[in-house]
Amino acid sequence: MKVRSRVRGTAEGVGNASAVMLVAMTPLETITRNHRLGFIGLGHLGSPMARRLLSAGFPMVVYNRDVNKTKPLSILGAEVAPDPGKLAGEVDVVLSCLADAAAVEAVYMGAGGVLRNARPGTRIIEMSTVAPETSRKLYQAAHELGISLLDVAVSGSTPVAEAGTLTLLGGGDRLDFDAAEAIFAAIAKQWFYMGPSGSGVAMKLVVNTLLGVGMQAIAEAVALGSKLGLPRDLLFDTLAKTAVVSPVQAAKLASAKRNDYEPQFPIRLMHKDFGLALSASMRAGLSLPAVEAAAAVNAAETARDAEQDFSAVLRRMELQVAAKSALPPAAQSESML
Repeated sequence: MKVRSRVRGTAEGVGNASAVMLVAMTPLETITRNHRLGFIGLGHLGSPMARRLLSAGFPMVVYNRDVNKTKPLSILGAEVAPDPGKLAGEVDVVLSCLADAAAVEAVYMGAGGVLRNARPGTRIIEMSTVAPETSRKLYQAAHELGISLLDVAVSGSTPVAEAGTLTLLGGGDRLDFDAAEAIFAAIAKQWFYMGPSGSGVAMKLVVNTLLGVGMQAIAEAVALGSKLGLPRDLLFDTLAKTAVVSPVQAAKLASAKRNDYEPQFPIRLMHKDFGLALSASMRAGLSLPAVEAAAAVNAAETARDAEQDFSAVLRRMELQVAAKSALPPAAQSESML
């Protein structure tokens, strides 16, 4: 392994804290805690992942468009970069977890972005949920510059990220994926190599399609139980203990029972993922009627409050039942036509 040397001084550097001279990582070099990480995007998943990597002993530089989100990590020892390009020039490995394709392309492809400033040999682990085509485009651009890039999609909520028990779904070159195991071990309980570039995010779309449709199914089941006269608390508690409800769904039922829709996975992100899945299915000539129906309810609830948890579709269905129950019998019949 090539050793990086650091020179402390007054030269302008990240956070004006240090000037760092880095030697390019060699091909297939295993990532260790001696390598300096850069983390871009400190949202619901990015922030707890970055915190766990810091706690695991990785030196780190962070960047977020809202600089206030960098402060907790700065207190823990991370340096703060003024922009993605500066960060990229100061680290061995760049990780990012961003909201959408527009943010990914701006951070990586834009003026002052990562690819224009990273050294050949830099490793990139891009963890945003975007279309597979976006990941492949980014992979090709990085490859032409001598930079390796993985799409490593993240499955799990904020509490799961805080506990370090995420599931990671990887696409790209297999040897690069295997070389990043020390990073994965700090933030996840399991990680799967799915295939070439774009495969990780493709699998994430499969997972989140099931997540979104499953939540809508739970919401409709609760609406049916309510309409059949079952006591609300008993309905929620019993449903959560049946074999057909997953642990994630059971946790959402417990929160919804308290009318708690604080975002662990904001509904706007589920809305985005439904859109990605439906776009992919359209290109493939595949009809997904259940996904289309669930996406329509999700879209309506997103328009009401985009920052609430994606499980808020459950409340929407409950309110729908309550509204129809308040109508006179004739009006209820008309509303069902």
